[in-house]
Amino acid sequence: MAQFDVDQMIERYAQRAQAVKDRPLPPVAGEERKKFVKQAEIDYTDYVLISKASWAVEDGNLVLTIPLKNPD
Repeated sequence: MAQFDVDQMIERYAQRAQAVKDRPLPPVAGEERKKFVKQAEIDYTDYVLISKASWAVEDGNLVLTIPLKNPD
């Protein structure tokens, strides 16, 4: 089994968040466009939350601590 690197996993989430943010809109209109945009917003939020997490191992469990306040 490959070595699991939490920092690399978190970095992949940061990359996914940026990819969603940079993703061009497909040539769709109307309701399909609204669905695409809404899903992109959800995906971005999910990925960026994980990318901001700090982590620890407690009692054999990976614990991600996700800040819910913007530090600015």
